[in-house]
Amino acid sequence: MEATIGATNVLWQSLGPFFSRGLPETVKITALLLCLGLVLGAVLGFTQVYGRRPFRYACVTYEQIFRGVPPLVMILVFYNGFARSFHIMLPATMSAVLALGLRSAAYQSQIFRGAIQAVPPGQMMAARALGMSKLKAIRYVMLPQAFRLAIPPWSNEYSGVVKDTAFACAIGVAELTRQAQLAMTRVSMVPDIGSRLILPIFLILGMFYLALTYGGNALLGLLERRLRIPGFETKGKVER
Repeated sequence: MEATIGATNVLWQSLGPFFSRGLPETVKITALLLCLGLVLGAVLGFTQVYGRRPFRYACVTYEQIFRGVPPLVMILVFYNGFARSFHIMLPATMSAVLALGLRSAAYQSQIFRGAIQAVPPGQMMAARALGMSKLKAIRYVMLPQAFRLAIPPWSNEYSGVVKDTAFACAIGVAELTRQAQLAMTRVSMVPDIGSRLILPIFLILGMFYLALTYGGNALLGLLERRLRIPGFETKGKVER
C-alpha cells in the first residue's frame, strides 16, 4: 500500500509540468500555426480558383510540396537546415510554428478551394452584375460563404495539427510530448517503482491529446451549427 501511495505521489509530481508548461505550449503552437495556415490557405485557395494560370500552377506546386514532405522533416529543415546553411537561427517554437503552419496552409488551401467551388457560381455573376469588382465580390460575397462551408472539413485539419505538434519535441520545444519524455527521465531514476510509472505517463499524455482533439472539434461543431447556411453542405474532408 505504501509503495502504491509513493508511486502515485511521484507520478503526480512528475506530471506538474504537463499543466504548467506542456499544455499551454501545445495550445499556443496549435493556435499560431492554424492562424498562419488559415490566412495563407485562404489566399492559396482563392488563387487556385480565381487566379491567373501561372499563379494557379505556383499554388499547386506549393501544395504538393508541403503535403508531400513529412512534418518532422519540415521542422528539421526550418530549425537545423536554415541555421547550418544560411546562418539563420530561428527559435525552436518559431521553427515549429512556421514548418507546421506552412504545411497546414497546403491542406487548408484545398479545404477552401472545395468550399469556394461549392458556392453556386451564380453568386459571383450576380455580384459582378451589380457593379462589384472581382476583389470586392470575393471579399463580400464568396469569402463569407466559403468560410462557413469550410468549417466541417477544417475540424479534420484541426485534429491533424494538434497531433502534429508532438513532432516539435524533436527540437526541444517544451510541449506535451517533450514534458512526457522529461517526466519519464525523472521517474526512471526513482528506485523500485520508477519503471512502473513510465506507461502511465504516456497513457496520460494520450489523454491530453484526446481532450484537445475532441474538445476542439466540439467547439468547431458548435460554430458550424451557428453559422450553417441552410441548403448548403460540404461533401467531404481533405484527408491528411
